[in-house]
Amino acid sequence: MTRPMFDKIALIGIGLIGSSLARVISAKGLAGHVAIATRSGATLDAARALDLGDSYTQSNAEAVRDADLVIVSVPVGASGAVASEIGAHLKPGAIFSDVGSTKASVISQMAQYMPSNVHFIPGHPIAGTEHSGPEAGFAELFENRWCILTPLPDTDTDAIKRLAGFWEACGSTVEQMDPDHHDRVLAIVSHLPHIIAYNIVGTADDLETVTKSEVIKYSASGFRDFTRLAASDPVMWRDVCLHNKDALLEMLARFSEDLSSLQRAIRWGDGDKLFELFTRTRGIRRSIIEAGQETDAPNFGRDPPKSSGSAAGETSGN
Repeated sequence: MTRPMFDKIALIGIGLIGSSLARVISAKGLAGHVAIATRSGATLDAARALDLGDSYTQSNAEAVRDADLVIVSVPVGASGAVASEIGAHLKPGAIFSDVGSTKASVISQMAQYMPSNVHFIPGHPIAGTEHSGPEAGFAELFENRWCILTPLPDTDTDAIKRLAGFWEACGSTVEQMDPDHHDRVLAIVSHLPHIIAYNIVGTADDLETVTKSEVIKYSASGFRDFTRLAASDPVMWRDVCLHNKDALLEMLARFSEDLSSLQRAIRWGDGDKLFELFTRTRGIRRSIIEAGQETDAPNFGRDPPKSSGSAAGETSGN
Protein backbone atom coordinates (compact mmCIF):
# COMPACT_ATOMS: atom_id res chain seq x y z
CA MET A 1 0.00 0.00 0.00
CA THR A 2 1.29 3.47 -0.90
CA ARG A 3 2.18 5.59 2.10
CA PRO A 4 -0.26 8.49 2.66
CA MET A 5 0.96 11.96 1.70
CA PHE A 6 0.17 13.20 5.23
CA ASP A 7 -0.18 11.30 8.49
CA LYS A 8 -3.01 13.56 9.63
CA ILE A 9 -5.12 16.12 7.77
CA ALA A 10 -7.50 18.42 9.65
CA LEU A 11 -10.49 19.82 7.76
CA ILE A 12 -11.98 22.89 9.42
CA GLY A 13 -15.44 23.30 7.92
CA ILE A 14 -17.22 20.43 6.21
CA GLY A 15 -19.47 22.03 3.60
CA LEU A 16 -19.26 21.39 -0.13
CA ILE A 17 -15.50 21.92 -0.44
CA GLY A 18 -14.55 20.35 2.89
CA SER A 19 -16.71 17.27 2.37
CA SER A 20 -15.44 16.85 -1.20
CA LEU A 21 -11.89 16.99 0.15
CA ALA A 22 -12.78 14.38 2.76
CA ARG A 23 -14.13 12.09 0.06
CA VAL A 24 -11.18 12.39 -2.31
CA ILE A 25 -8.68 12.02 0.56
CA SER A 26 -10.39 8.78 1.56
CA ALA A 27 -10.77 7.51 -2.02
CA LYS A 28 -7.09 8.05 -2.82
CA GLY A 29 -5.60 7.28 0.59
CA LEU A 30 -3.97 10.69 0.94
CA ALA A 31 -3.99 10.73 4.76
CA GLY A 32 -3.59 8.26 7.59
CA HIS A 33 -6.16 10.16 9.65
CA VAL A 34 -8.76 12.80 8.74
CA ALA A 35 -9.99 15.04 11.56
CA ILE A 36 -13.18 16.99 10.91
CA ALA A 37 -14.22 20.09 12.83
CA THR A 38 -17.29 22.30 12.51
CA ARG A 39 -19.14 24.51 14.97
CA SER A 40 -22.57 23.08 14.12
CA GLY A 41 -23.48 19.91 15.98
CA ALA A 42 -26.04 19.01 13.30
CA THR A 43 -23.46 19.40 10.53
CA LEU A 44 -20.96 17.34 12.50
CA ASP A 45 -23.56 14.60 12.96
CA ALA A 46 -24.23 14.63 9.21
CA ALA A 47 -20.50 14.30 8.47
CA ARG A 48 -20.25 11.40 10.91
CA ALA A 49 -23.28 9.69 9.36
CA LEU A 50 -21.62 10.00 5.96
CA ASP A 51 -18.40 8.52 7.40
CA LEU A 52 -16.34 11.41 6.03
CA GLY A 53 -13.50 11.26 8.56
CA ASP A 54 -11.78 9.39 11.35
CA SER A 55 -12.49 11.83 14.18
CA TYR A 56 -15.09 14.53 14.70
CA THR A 57 -15.12 17.54 16.97
CA GLN A 58 -16.67 20.97 17.44
CA SER A 59 -13.29 22.24 18.68
CA ASN A 60 -11.03 23.60 15.94
CA ALA A 61 -8.06 23.53 18.31
CA GLU A 62 -8.60 19.84 19.06
CA ALA A 63 -8.89 18.96 15.37
CA VAL A 64 -5.58 20.54 14.36
CA ARG A 65 -3.53 19.00 17.14
CA ASP A 66 -0.68 16.97 15.53
CA ALA A 67 -2.07 17.61 12.03
CA ASP A 68 0.50 17.82 9.23
CA LEU A 69 -1.92 19.62 6.91
CA VAL A 70 -4.78 21.92 7.96
CA ILE A 71 -7.28 23.18 5.39
CA VAL A 72 -9.83 25.77 6.44
CA SER A 73 -13.09 25.79 4.45
CA VAL A 74 -15.19 28.54 6.01
CA PRO A 75 -16.70 31.80 4.67
CA VAL A 76 -13.83 34.24 4.19
CA GLY A 77 -15.27 36.60 6.79
CA ALA A 78 -14.63 33.98 9.46
CA SER A 79 -10.99 33.38 8.47
CA GLY A 80 -9.43 35.56 11.16
CA ALA A 81 -11.56 34.15 13.95
CA VAL A 82 -10.69 30.57 12.97
CA ALA A 83 -6.97 31.35 12.69
CA SER A 84 -6.96 32.99 16.12
CA GLU A 85 -8.48 29.82 17.63
CA ILE A 86 -6.01 27.37 16.18
CA GLY A 87 -2.75 29.27 15.58
CA ALA A 88 -1.23 28.38 18.93
CA HIS A 89 -2.21 24.70 18.56
CA LEU A 90 -0.60 24.05 15.18
CA LYS A 91 2.14 21.45 14.95
CA PRO A 92 5.63 22.83 14.14
CA GLY A 93 6.27 22.29 10.45
CA ALA A 94 2.56 21.91 9.62
CA ILE A 95 1.13 23.31 6.39
CA PHE A 96 -1.80 25.63 6.98
CA SER A 97 -4.04 26.54 4.04
CA ASP A 98 -7.56 27.62 3.12
CA VAL A 99 -9.93 27.49 0.14
CA GLY A 100 -11.29 31.03 0.20
CA SER A 101 -12.33 32.83 -2.97
CA THR A 102 -10.51 36.03 -1.94
CA LYS A 103 -6.88 35.99 -0.95
CA ALA A 104 -5.59 39.42 0.11
CA SER A 105 -8.24 39.68 2.83
CA VAL A 106 -7.65 36.11 4.02
CA ILE A 107 -3.92 36.75 4.31
CA SER A 108 -4.56 39.97 6.23
CA GLN A 109 -6.88 38.17 8.63
CA MET A 110 -4.89 34.97 9.16
CA ALA A 111 -1.18 35.75 8.85
CA GLN A 112 -0.99 37.54 12.22
CA TYR A 113 -1.94 34.32 14.04
CA MET A 114 0.48 32.02 12.23
CA PRO A 115 3.51 30.82 14.25
CA SER A 116 6.86 31.28 12.51
CA ASN A 117 7.41 27.50 12.43
CA VAL A 118 4.20 26.85 10.43
CA HIS A 119 3.94 27.07 6.63
CA PHE A 120 1.02 29.37 5.77
CA ILE A 121 0.07 28.84 2.11
CA PRO A 122 -3.31 30.35 1.11
CA GLY A 123 -5.13 28.49 -1.65
CA HIS A 124 -8.23 28.57 -3.79
CA PRO A 125 -9.59 25.54 -5.67
CA ILE A 126 -11.68 26.95 -8.51
CA ALA A 127 -14.40 24.35 -8.21
CA GLY A 128 -17.85 24.33 -6.73
CA THR A 129 -21.58 23.99 -7.23
CA GLU A 130 -24.62 25.91 -6.04
CA HIS A 131 -25.18 23.30 -3.33
CA SER A 132 -23.79 23.40 0.19
CA GLY A 133 -23.40 21.18 3.22
CA PRO A 134 -21.61 17.87 3.79
CA GLU A 135 -24.17 15.96 1.72
CA ALA A 136 -23.35 18.05 -1.37
CA GLY A 137 -19.72 16.98 -1.74
CA PHE A 138 -18.33 14.46 -4.21
CA ALA A 139 -14.81 13.15 -4.71
CA GLU A 140 -14.60 14.23 -8.36
CA LEU A 141 -15.23 17.93 -7.64
CA PHE A 142 -11.60 18.96 -8.20
CA GLU A 143 -10.84 16.86 -11.26
CA ASN A 144 -9.53 18.90 -14.20
CA ARG A 145 -10.01 22.13 -12.25
CA TRP A 146 -7.50 24.79 -11.29
CA CYS A 147 -6.22 25.32 -7.79
CA ILE A 148 -4.43 28.62 -7.24
CA LEU A 149 -1.86 28.97 -4.45
CA THR A 150 -0.87 32.44 -3.25
CA PRO A 151 2.13 31.82 -0.97
CA LEU A 152 3.82 34.65 0.88
CA PRO A 153 7.26 35.66 -0.49
CA ASP A 154 9.33 33.86 2.16
CA THR A 155 7.35 30.60 2.15
CA ASP A 156 9.37 27.37 2.19
CA THR A 157 9.50 25.98 -1.37
CA ASP A 158 9.33 22.36 -0.22
CA ALA A 159 6.11 23.09 1.68
CA ILE A 160 4.63 24.70 -1.44
CA LYS A 161 5.56 21.61 -3.46
CA ARG A 162 3.92 19.32 -0.89
CA LEU A 163 0.68 21.30 -0.93
CA ALA A 164 0.73 21.52 -4.72
CA GLY A 165 1.26 17.75 -4.85
CA PHE A 166 -1.75 17.25 -2.60
CA TRP A 167 -4.03 19.27 -4.86
CA GLU A 168 -2.67 17.51 -7.91
CA ALA A 169 -3.49 14.19 -6.24
CA CYS A 170 -7.04 15.51 -5.79
CA GLY A 171 -7.21 16.03 -9.56
CA SER A 172 -6.40 19.73 -9.85
CA THR A 173 -3.89 21.65 -11.93
CA VAL A 174 -1.96 23.98 -9.64
CA GLU A 175 -0.75 27.48 -10.38
CA GLN A 176 0.81 30.17 -8.18
CA MET A 177 -0.37 33.76 -8.26
CA ASP A 178 0.08 37.06 -6.45
CA PRO A 179 -2.83 37.52 -3.99
CA ASP A 180 -3.94 40.92 -5.36
CA HIS A 181 -3.77 39.67 -8.94
CA HIS A 182 -5.81 36.62 -7.92
CA ASP A 183 -8.51 38.85 -6.47
CA ARG A 184 -8.78 40.94 -9.64
CA VAL A 185 -8.95 37.88 -11.86
CA LEU A 186 -11.60 36.18 -9.73
CA ALA A 187 -13.59 39.40 -9.50
CA ILE A 188 -14.31 39.20 -13.23
CA VAL A 189 -14.49 35.43 -13.82
CA SER A 190 -16.44 34.46 -10.70
CA HIS A 191 -17.52 37.22 -8.35
CA LEU A 192 -19.08 39.62 -10.87
CA PRO A 193 -21.09 36.87 -12.66
CA HIS A 194 -22.56 35.79 -9.33
CA ILE A 195 -23.44 39.37 -8.38
CA ILE A 196 -25.12 39.89 -11.75
CA ALA A 197 -27.03 36.63 -11.35
CA TYR A 198 -28.26 37.58 -7.88
CA ASN A 199 -29.38 40.96 -9.23
CA ILE A 200 -31.18 39.60 -12.30
CA VAL A 201 -33.04 36.96 -10.33
CA GLY A 202 -33.93 39.57 -7.72
CA THR A 203 -35.25 41.88 -10.44
CA ALA A 204 -37.42 39.11 -11.85
CA ASP A 205 -38.74 38.39 -8.37
CA ASP A 206 -39.61 42.08 -7.87
CA LEU A 207 -41.43 42.63 -11.17
CA GLU A 208 -45.07 43.49 -10.47
CA THR A 209 -46.12 42.94 -14.10
CA VAL A 210 -44.91 39.33 -14.11
CA THR A 211 -46.05 36.87 -11.49
CA LYS A 212 -43.56 34.57 -9.81
CA SER A 213 -45.41 31.56 -11.21
CA GLU A 214 -44.85 32.84 -14.76
CA VAL A 215 -41.16 33.46 -14.09
CA ILE A 216 -40.81 29.86 -13.00
CA LYS A 217 -43.14 28.38 -15.64
CA TYR A 218 -41.55 30.08 -18.64
CA SER A 219 -37.93 30.11 -17.54
CA ALA A 220 -35.71 29.84 -20.61
CA SER A 221 -32.24 28.39 -20.39
CA GLY A 222 -30.63 31.80 -19.85
CA PHE A 223 -32.68 32.69 -16.80
CA ARG A 224 -32.43 29.11 -15.54
CA ASP A 225 -28.61 29.30 -15.58
CA PHE A 226 -28.75 32.59 -13.69
CA THR A 227 -30.85 30.94 -10.98
CA ARG A 228 -28.18 28.26 -10.60
CA LEU A 229 -25.60 30.90 -9.74
CA ALA A 230 -28.05 32.82 -7.57
CA ALA A 231 -28.74 29.65 -5.55
CA SER A 232 -25.22 29.66 -4.13
CA ASP A 233 -24.53 30.00 -0.40
CA PRO A 234 -25.61 33.55 0.61
CA VAL A 235 -23.21 33.71 3.57
CA MET A 236 -20.25 32.85 1.37
CA TRP A 237 -21.16 35.40 -1.29
CA ARG A 238 -21.93 38.12 1.21
CA ASP A 239 -18.41 37.67 2.56
CA VAL A 240 -16.88 37.62 -0.92
CA CYS A 241 -18.46 41.01 -1.67
CA LEU A 242 -17.26 42.49 1.60
CA HIS A 243 -13.75 41.05 1.40
CA ASN A 244 -12.98 41.62 -2.28
CA LYS A 245 -14.67 45.01 -2.35
CA ASP A 246 -12.07 47.04 -4.25
CA ALA A 247 -11.57 44.58 -7.10
CA LEU A 248 -15.29 43.89 -7.38
CA LEU A 249 -16.21 47.58 -7.46
CA GLU A 250 -13.62 48.11 -10.20
CA MET A 251 -15.16 45.34 -12.31
CA LEU A 252 -18.70 46.56 -11.59
CA ALA A 253 -17.74 50.03 -12.84
CA ARG A 254 -16.30 48.57 -16.04
CA PHE A 255 -19.36 46.37 -16.50
CA SER A 256 -21.68 49.36 -16.00
CA GLU A 257 -19.84 51.31 -18.70
CA ASP A 258 -20.09 48.42 -21.15
CA LEU A 259 -23.76 47.91 -20.28
CA SER A 260 -24.45 51.59 -21.01
CA SER A 261 -22.78 51.17 -24.40
CA LEU A 262 -24.97 48.14 -25.12
CA GLN A 263 -28.04 50.09 -24.01
CA ARG A 264 -27.23 52.87 -26.50
CA ALA A 265 -26.77 50.35 -29.32
CA ILE A 266 -30.21 48.87 -28.64
CA ARG A 267 -31.84 52.30 -28.31
CA TRP A 268 -30.42 53.59 -31.61
CA GLY A 269 -30.84 50.34 -33.52
CA ASP A 270 -27.10 49.86 -34.07
CA GLY A 271 -27.29 46.33 -35.41
CA ASP A 272 -23.67 46.24 -36.51
CA LYS A 273 -22.44 46.98 -32.99
CA LEU A 274 -24.75 44.35 -31.49
CA PHE A 275 -23.65 41.74 -34.04
CA GLU A 276 -19.97 42.50 -33.44
CA LEU A 277 -20.37 42.13 -29.67
CA PHE A 278 -22.36 38.90 -29.86
CA THR A 279 -19.92 37.38 -32.37
CA ARG A 280 -16.88 38.31 -30.29
CA THR A 281 -18.29 36.96 -27.03
CA ARG A 282 -19.51 33.76 -28.66
CA GLY A 283 -15.89 32.84 -29.24
CA ILE A 284 -15.16 33.02 -25.52
CA ARG A 285 -17.57 30.15 -24.90
CA ARG A 286 -15.82 28.00 -27.47
CA SER A 287 -12.42 28.82 -25.97
CA ILE A 288 -13.58 27.77 -22.50
CA ILE A 289 -14.78 24.40 -23.83
CA GLU A 290 -11.51 23.90 -25.74
CA ALA A 291 -9.56 24.67 -22.55
CA GLY A 292 -11.40 21.87 -20.75
CA GLN A 293 -13.11 24.21 -18.29
CA GLU A 294 -16.63 23.42 -19.53
CA THR A 295 -18.42 20.91 -21.68
CA ASP A 296 -20.76 21.09 -24.63
CA ALA A 297 -22.70 18.13 -23.20
CA PRO A 298 -26.48 18.49 -22.70
CA ASN A 299 -27.29 20.73 -19.75
CA PHE A 300 -23.58 21.68 -19.74
CA GLY A 301 -22.88 18.43 -17.90
CA ARG A 302 -24.29 19.90 -14.70
CA ASP A 303 -25.03 16.53 -13.12
CA PRO A 304 -21.88 15.45 -11.23
CA PRO A 305 -20.49 11.96 -11.71
CA LYS A 306 -21.78 9.37 -9.30
CA SER A 307 -19.37 7.68 -6.95
CA SER A 308 -19.52 5.61 -3.82
CA GLY A 309 -20.57 7.76 -0.90
CA SER A 310 -20.99 10.92 -3.00
CA ALA A 311 -23.98 13.17 -3.28
CA ALA A 312 -25.16 15.61 -5.91
CA GLY A 313 -23.72 18.96 -5.71
CA GLU A 314 -22.23 22.91 -7.85
CA THR A 315 -19.59 28.07 -6.31
CA SER A 316 -17.10 27.78 -4.89
CA GLY A 317 -16.32 28.60 -6.35
CA ASN A 318 -16.31 29.87 -7.04
